[in-house]
Amino acid sequence: MPRSERSPLLLAGLPAASGVAHFVSPRQFDATVPRALPGAPRAWTYGSGVAELALAAGVALPRTRRVASLATVAFFVGVFPANVQMAVDWRHRPAPLRTAALARLPLQVPLVLWARGIAKRGEGRS
Repeated sequence: MPRSERSPLLLAGLPAASGVAHFVSPRQFDATVPRALPGAPRAWTYGSGVAELALAAGVALPRTRRVASLATVAFFVGVFPANVQMAVDWRHRPAPLRTAALARLPLQVPLVLWARGIAKRGEGRS
């Protein structure tokens, strides 16, 4: 498989794994839902899990890859406040957990750039 085909599939694997995790272990995601959002945190957890699974499928499929990659960029930017909330909430946790929560923040940048790059190249379009 050419490298240009692996990149979108690897990217698709990230929201796919996270989307599944939202249903397998929702409590950890409920805790990251910003308090300013209306409604029950669990609804946001499940909704974002569904969104991640849809994005993963869209990025994996050549026909929808470009649009889904752009939507993935928007999603990564949109969930950034939840990552900030997690970092704030975990500031008093043990060092490894606190470090993991803080590390998520700058990791959003390469994820956004990766998805944007796939969208720009229109990788895998048929």
